Amino acid sequence: MRTIYAALDRRLVVVQGDGEDWTAHERLPATDLECVAASPAAPERAFVGTAGEGLHRTTDGGAAWTIVGDFAERGEAVTSLLVSPHDPTTVYAGTEPSRVYRSTDAGETWTEREGLREVPSSARWSFPPDPETSHVRWIAEAPDEPGRLYVAVEAGAFLRSPDGGETWLDHPEGARRDVHSIATHPDAPDCVYVAAGDGYAESHDGGHTWQHPQKELHHRYVWSVAVDPGDPERVLVSAAAGARTAHVPSRAETYVYRREGRTDDAAWTVAMEGLEPADGLARPVLATDGTAGRFYAATNRGLFRSEDAGDTWERLPAGPQAVYTDQVPAGLVIV
Repeated sequence: MRTIYAALDRRLVVVQGDGEDWTAHERLPATDLECVAASPAAPERAFVGTAGEGLHRTTDGGAAWTIVGDFAERGEAVTSLLVSPHDPTTVYAGTEPSRVYRSTDAGETWTEREGLREVPSSARWSFPPDPETSHVRWIAEAPDEPGRLYVAVEAGAFLRSPDGGETWLDHPEGARRDVHSIATHPDAPDCVYVAAGDGYAESHDGGHTWQHPQKELHHRYVWSVAVDPGDPERVLVSAAAGARTAHVPSRAETYVYRREGRTDDAAWTVAMEGLEPADGLARPVLATDGTAGRFYAATNRGLFRSEDAGDTWERLPAGPQAVYTDQVPAGLVIV
């Protein structure tokens, strides 16, 4: 049985099942959802970050929720979450203003990983809709090395930590500065894949140097990235022409692209059959469940799954349906 946590602007939908037998429930009475995280090692425990109501945690698959931490009291939005792939009791939270916190007891207590805001690039961090601040949009961890973190500050920097946030390495040359999501792959542990407002990029050496394969990627405002569990050279992204067509449902026009291979001739192709039309489609959030060739997409039209690496998509029989067309997906995790 799979459990899917799909966060939209004003709803968390918990979908459970397999095959053709699925059920869906709205579970979290919160607004301005920003992110969601969970681990296959502890599927009943999930975390949801919000803009104004702090960090919510469930330990029973979404039936009941409690607020953990004091983020709301400090006026901090929880904008990104990571449950460590190495230890499900280790959880990282990113906030606005830009800070990273860590819990080593499954969310009971939190400690700031200090020094993030002291790197030289921090003087230039600024989120265009609210230029006086910035936030941590994504946190990822290397699949082969606990504590080796990749952190995206929106907007301004791609940061790394070799030691769980004890020390921080500033933005490397060639990295994207407006990163929205980060992916890694256990079969290529030094690879880092990023979707950014200034395009797609990937690193093959743990974020030290970067490549920018854009051939036939006709929409360069890239929002979500996911990598085929069976092939670290097969990458899917969602992308639009700009922020407005990605985020505003009434004006949305978003595409899903796929790229296979790492040669200079490896071009992006549109992978939209079953998700069309692009008109009206707000930025899909992409995810995988560890099965080769299988991808999921949370959209404002519903929850979709592909069994053939994006060649075709089918709507799951339960999940966010047409009632959510005015909302934008905020996060997706499958455990």
